[in-house]
This record gives sequence, structure tokens and C-alpha cells, in this order.
Amino acid sequence: MQRLQAFKYELMPTGEQQRQMRRFAGSCRFVFNRALALQKERYEQGEKKLGYAGLCKLLTEWRNGPETPWLADAPVHPLQQALKDLERAYANFFAKRADFPRFKKKGQSDSFRYPDPKQIKLDQGNSRIFLPKLGWLRYRNSRKVLGEVKNVTVSASGGKWFVSIQTEREVEQPIPNGGAVGIDMGIARFATLSDGTFYAPLNSFKRHETALRRAQQAMSRKTKFSNNWKKAKARVQKIHARIGNVRRDYLHKATTTISQNHAMVCIEDLQVRNMSRSAAGTTENPGKNVRAKSGLNKAILDQGWFEFRRQLDYKLAWTGGHLIVVPPQNTSRTCPACGHVSADNRQTQARFLCVECGFEENADLVGAINILRAGHARCACEVSGAVMPPAAGTHRSDSFRLDAGVSAVGIPRL
Repeated sequence: MQRLQAFKYELMPTGEQQRQMRRFAGSCRFVFNRALALQKERYEQGEKKLGYAGLCKLLTEWRNGPETPWLADAPVHPLQQALKDLERAYANFFAKRADFPRFKKKGQSDSFRYPDPKQIKLDQGNSRIFLPKLGWLRYRNSRKVLGEVKNVTVSASGGKWFVSIQTEREVEQPIPNGGAVGIDMGIARFATLSDGTFYAPLNSFKRHETALRRAQQAMSRKTKFSNNWKKAKARVQKIHARIGNVRRDYLHKATTTISQNHAMVCIEDLQVRNMSRSAAGTTENPGKNVRAKSGLNKAILDQGWFEFRRQLDYKLAWTGGHLIVVPPQNTSRTCPACGHVSADNRQTQARFLCVECGFEENADLVGAINILRAGHARCACEVSGAVMPPAAGTHRSDSFRLDAGVSAVGIPRL
């Protein structure tokens, strides 16, 4: 089977190469914003949206025009990829997968992509890579690049430049290990498995919140765009980068362990955007418990639930497993012993006590068991031909087949 995988490294560019990369990223940002403004203008005038081919024709005019001749200094392929990103953003918006495309801002997610592998040369022995109009760039060679290079993305984060090399290679069809498990996501416990194990929350943002607040306060006292302000901003960016790196490292370790030891993983289809929505309300109808809800929202967003699900999705595919997404309704209110559903069953955030039969257990563990049972029910319906309605935001791995080398595992009995 074919496997697409990206290998990310920190670049060690010269001063001139850094200036060139900032210019290229700025040119891609300018093209994206100008094309988006044009699309908005055409929509307001009642005209049809331009496609990718039409935007590429305009890009040629912009590169050769008297107003923006500096666009010709940047490689053309990354500029075209910026237009493709805009086209993809529109497609996601119309498919209700994302909000309407927004204009890009300088210093936020600066990046550009080379899509043609013929223009890229990789010299792993000398830890360097050749990119058009940049020449040879050295990088920190922390691991070997496997497979054939397909494209390369250069990005800036925390004052450093990184290169992400996407490759394609042929691997053997994997055979999954282990059985099925349900996972309940939470805050007091980051992830609770139906077999009783759980992962404690890392709370990366909370750990660095004090240092981040002090750095932001120091930056606010500086004159904007002065040299001291730029130094203070770099310190804030460094803390943000550390928070993200710590969180991603924790999620990668957890998802790798789960995917390597289980053939089927069942999780809830959590709508994080709705769960973390502000409770402030309006002037006419002010919200209640706004401060408590704000702290809860911050704790939810600090966990990285969506990134956890995304990593599980592709890692289970790599190991031959399957990710089953089930609706979250009543997973924490249903008694796994007698099946009684009631909001009174959830006595506290951590305690579950069935008002019908008296069954008592940790609430997160009960939720994980119910999620596993819902996943088995979904699989049984699909195998028998009675297709259940898919949950909102389901992924490629949401479909499950018993004939794919995975055997059904017995539901835990309590």
C-alpha cells in the first residue's frame, strides 16, 4: 500500500536566505489576499467566482504588471499554490467544513510550498536541500527521509524556519494488533480507555500561562514596531511555540501507543467549537457564570481533542486499524449494567451512580464503555447492511468492515 508521510526539520539558513524566504512568504500572502479581495468584489457585483485557472491568468498579469513587479522575484509555483489554497478554502466553506476564507496577516503562519519534485534536490548525506531561488539550505538532520519526495513546504514558527518534506513510499499491508477500545475525552482525565487505563491531562498552556502573561505585559509596554517591541514579541512567540511543541509531543506519544495496541478505536464526535463557545451573551441578554465558562473553555482548548482525533485517524490507518466515530448523546448518562438513561446518573463530574440499579463507577470509565458499545453497534449495522446515519464531521476511517482483518472483540461486562 502507498503511504504519504511528512518529515519536518529545522532549517539553518544564511541571513540572505532568511530575507529571501520572508519575501517569498510575503509574496504568497499578497497573492492570496489580492485574489480573495477580487473574489469578494465579484460576489458583491453579482458575478461568478473565478476558478483556479482564471486566477492563474491574473497572476501572470500581476507578475508582469507595473504595479507589482516584485512578484516576479518569487518562484511562480509557490504563488500558484497560494491560489490553490484559496480554492481549497472556498471548497471547505461551501462544504460547511470551515468558515469563510479570511485575509492572511503578516507574521501568522508564514509559509510557501514547492509542488514540483523535479525542482527539488535532497542531499541527506550532507544534511542539505536545494530549493528554487534559494539554493542549498542546511537543515538539522534528525532522522532519515523515507520514500520519494513529492513536495516541500517551508514555514516559519517561533522565529525559526522549518522545512516539511512530504514523501510517498510502498509499504506492506499492515496487520492490526490488539482488540477494540472506547475512549472518553475529558478535562480531569484527558483520555479514559474502556479497559480502565487513562491518560492524565498535560495542560500545556496552563503550565506556561504565567510566563506568557508576563511576556505579553512586557510587550504591551513597548512602543509598537520598535526594536525592543520586536524583541519582546519574539519572546512571546517563543513561549507560544513551546506550548504547541509540548502539546504535540504528548499527543503523538499517546496516539502512537493507542494505535499500536488496538485494532479498533471508538471515540465521540465532539463539536469542540460549540463546547468552547463564549457564554458572555449580549448587552440585552447577558450570560450567566461567564467567568466559570471562560475557564472551562480555556481548559477544553488546552487539551487538543481535535488534534488527538486527527493523529489517531492516520496512525490507525498506518497500522491497519480503524477509527469509529459515534454520536456523544447520553454516553455519560447511560448505565452500562442495566441500560437506564438519566441525567441523575451522573452525580458529579467524576462519579456515576445509577438511580435504577445502584451501579457505581468512575463517570469517565462509564462513558468509555458506552462509547465502545456504540462503536460495536455501528459496526454491526454496517456489516448487516443497515447503514446508520454518519455523525457530523466523520472521516475516511469512520467506515468499518469485519472482513478487513479485524475481529470483533467482546463487550466488557460489569
